[in-house]
Amino acid sequence: MDAIFKGIFDNELVQTIEVGDFLLCLGVSLVIGLIMAAAYMWRNEHTKSFLITLALLPAVVCVVIMMVNGNIGAGVAVAGAFSLVRFRSAPGSAKEIVTIFFAMGAGLIAGMGYLGFAALFTVIMCAMFLIYNFLTSGNAKSEAVNKTIKITIPEDLDYTGAFDDIFAEYTKKNELIKVKTTNMGSMFRLTYNITLKDATREKQMIDRIRERNGNLEIMVSKQENRAAEL
Repeated sequence: MDAIFKGIFDNELVQTIEVGDFLLCLGVSLVIGLIMAAAYMWRNEHTKSFLITLALLPAVVCVVIMMVNGNIGAGVAVAGAFSLVRFRSAPGSAKEIVTIFFAMGAGLIAGMGYLGFAALFTVIMCAMFLIYNFLTSGNAKSEAVNKTIKITIPEDLDYTGAFDDIFAEYTKKNELIKVKTTNMGSMFRLTYNITLKDATREKQMIDRIRERNGNLEIMVSKQENRAAEL
């Protein structure tokens, strides 16, 4: 039975891994992954695929490190292989990237056989993650009032200060960040970053702007410089 789990390149100089030790490290890594995934789910937008990745990544890294088993050459090769890995999905946020590194770190510790340290590391980091997530929970309210608004106006309307009185009534601050011609140069599209005084009065502001721009297209979205954190 032991021969099944013995590598064909093993010799007396290579220290082999016992099946029991392998299963123990793998099991601890899977539990660590589940704890990380559960911590990430709390008050965070998430996808099913990311949670599955987060739950399984510590186990994958753990097994790779166990198989390297002190071989420097193999370790360098594995590091090179990891550097070629690309996540073929939408760019992640800073929080998602640091969580991936967190999972890889825990798997690395478990793969080296320090299961107690791996568990301690996971508990401490998950606790800090939850604390920081709770402290920054007010960001949702901030996102509700920080908006990017794109306004289309006819070419004969002087956009300099055209909406200053409306913004003064409905926003705490506003900034014109982009001017673009559209519709074969017959119109302008203005892009503003604004901070609303009251998010519930957003429609009233849009109605006022519609009266000013001749009922042309207006688009309101989350503030663009907050969409990409890295």
